Amino acid sequence: MNSEMLKQRTKAYSISIAKLISRLSYNIINKNYSNQLVRCSSSVGANYRAACRAKSTADFVNKLKIVEEELDEAMFFLELLEEFNPNEKDFIRKNWEEGNELLSIIVASIVTIRRNEQNRKS
Repeated sequence: MNSEMLKQRTKAYSISIAKLISRLSYNIINKNYSNQLVRCSSSVGANYRAACRAKSTADFVNKLKIVEEELDEAMFFLELLEEFNPNEKDFIRKNWEEGNELLSIIVASIVTIRRNEQNRKS
């Protein structure tokens, strides 16, 4: 998967999360968890795009670490929303699984970059 494909996929993730949130009933729990989820899920794509414009390898890794944190946070809020919205479990689970796949890609990228940097220095 190249960077353009991952940019598209992280954007699609944010859109899918927004569509999920628009389906939820309005109550104080959904409102607060949804607000947090919108922020962190949209931050995934924004920070990945920023990583692609990094000035150095260290800058790239640091920005990917932010993406990693935001994905993990999004998955947490999806888990919370699933508890309070059992009727949307399938759609929530689908978004959680996509977040987990993206997280795996980002973590693998960080590991590979760090290993390559160590090998280059050796």
